[in-house]
Amino acid sequence: MNSNWKAKALIIGGIVGALTGLGATYIMVQRSKDPPEMGATDGLKLGLLLLGLVRQVGDLGSQKEIESEDKRSTEG
Repeated sequence: MNSNWKAKALIIGGIVGALTGLGATYIMVQRSKDPPEMGATDGLKLGLLLLGLVRQVGDLGSQKEIESEDKRSTEG
């Protein structure tokens, strides 16, 4: 059962990520009259932004672990 929730989380996260990416691309295509020009600087900015987002999402899961460990240490 322990690995079951991990597989579900990966599948749901992958689907949500893919749909979010498709939605963002759709909006970008609808707003542009000409093909967008992305340079290396724009790609680097986007990559760093996504890296920060992934770190924030990762911190959500680890924060719950820290809180539960603190609760256990104060009870015992």
